[in-house]
Amino acid sequence: MSSRYLLLWLEAPLQSWGHDSKFGRRDTLNFPTKSGVMGLVCCALGAGGEQKKLLAEFSTLSQTVIAYNRTKKTGEKIDREPLLRDFHMVGSGYDDKDPWQSLLIPKTAQGKKAVGGGAKLTYRYYLQDAYFAVVLEAPKDKAEIIAAALKNPVWDLYLGRKACVPTDFICRECFDSEEDAIIAAQVLASEKKLLEDFRVLDGEQDGDEVFSLTDVPVCFGEHKIYRDRRVTVINAR
Repeated sequence: MSSRYLLLWLEAPLQSWGHDSKFGRRDTLNFPTKSGVMGLVCCALGAGGEQKKLLAEFSTLSQTVIAYNRTKKTGEKIDREPLLRDFHMVGSGYDDKDPWQSLLIPKTAQGKKAVGGGAKLTYRYYLQDAYFAVVLEAPKDKAEIIAAALKNPVWDLYLGRKACVPTDFICRECFDSEEDAIIAAQVLASEKKLLEDFRVLDGEQDGDEVFSLTDVPVCFGEHKIYRDRRVTVINAR
């Protein structure tokens, strides 16, 4: 199967790319996950439910992420902003006798009242002032369809959570090679006066860090399923 490469630009005051979150603590990686990017694709297409067939087509295809930092007037790279921690009280102040308000109160997996009451404390973490170029390999017969959908999405697009609204166009162009897409990303970053911070490549390669992520979606919908992939992080010199 031949492929094309979509160049996606992810820029926003806040982004959040959770990969191992629990209810009370919603964390974020410091770069976009494969599941998060595929979630953007599905939202753009208006593709709800499990989407096993679509996800299977992308499961073995590559995703390269390039992270950028802003620069000073002198051209020096500005250090990345620290994570923002947002404190939430979920389910507080609702009347459990009202059938509609009751739906907003957290319950156990069996639908019963939670131990100690319905109100729960949660902490949610966000990347601040982050910039990413994502080069997503796509089946040749779907690349242009996805590009068009990202430019005119069926559902609203967010960079991880609904608080994370993009501030620039996401889809830039389709390319015949990953190298051409990366060159275009570097040109765009230069126009925005950004410097490369690090790259995240699929597989085990020579780099600064290699680890596993459980972020390749096999099934979306109510019962989500993911599989692992190995990634390599290469810091800019």
